[in-house]
Amino acid sequence: MGEFNTLMARDGHEFNAWLAAPGGRARGAVVIGQEIFGVNRHIRRVADGYAAAGYLAIAPCLFDRVRRGIELGYSAEEKQEGRGYRLRIPVEKTLLDLTACINVVRHAGRVAMIGYCWGGSLAYLAACELPVVCAVSYYGGQIVKDHLGKTPRRPVIYHFGEKDPHIPSADIDKIRAVDPAGTFYTYPADHGFNCEERSEYDPASAELALERTLAFVAAQMEKK
Repeated sequence: MGEFNTLMARDGHEFNAWLAAPGGRARGAVVIGQEIFGVNRHIRRVADGYAAAGYLAIAPCLFDRVRRGIELGYSAEEKQEGRGYRLRIPVEKTLLDLTACINVVRHAGRVAMIGYCWGGSLAYLAACELPVVCAVSYYGGQIVKDHLGKTPRRPVIYHFGEKDPHIPSADIDKIRAVDPAGTFYTYPADHGFNCEERSEYDPASAELALERTLAFVAAQMEKK
């Protein structure tokens, strides 16, 4: 459904973004925050799914700050490689890329950010600092480590796996303390439960989280 387009951030950096348009008039727009595996087949499929649900969807290739065209799988070696790329990119530069995406799709209406893993942490940050109407954070493991000094200014819905070894319940409690207005859900699943290409994929949890996400985003888009 979608295709890659070239965008430019405010600092002159050119990067690709997967842009997927709905079949009819858009209900709004969503920025999809990638995992540490790049804008791979899974993330493109996620963006296409939101386009099918009526949103103009864009997924920036955040790793283009390191090298264009990085797409990884889910082996232990590739996870380590992806973490290395993430650490090489200052968060301020990532925010520039996200802002460029928001500017490109805002003609479709209000903009939400939906992110997974690394992107889930960036979704939290977007709710704190960027002009989005709301944010959806799937298992954002860096929120507690890097971003709890900031408080969301927009509504956020959080999805966590109860079996996630990277995000203990104590970390979720810390996020609740900073964002008491947030909506929190946990699932009998592991980290990455939304990704159908990972061994941790949990179809029932993924379906329920998507249902809740679509309802949440629609409600925020339609608010007077």
